Amino acid sequence: MKYLITILLMPALVLLWVAVQTAARRFAARHPEFGPAREEGEESCGGCSSSCSGHCVSSANHH
Repeated sequence: MKYLITILLMPALVLLWVAVQTAARRFAARHPEFGPAREEGEESCGGCSSSCSGHCVSSANHH
């Protein structure tokens, strides 16, 4: 029974996540004053991952 619930729950969660992303994109399109919707995995340098380590080091030198 737990296996069946898991099989049904996982696709439902994925579809829910797709619906949330779609709603965020639509909101961003209707309200450009808030800027574009940030997508998962984009380089935003918020966490200083390896993809933007040079940016974080250079911005730390400016402070």
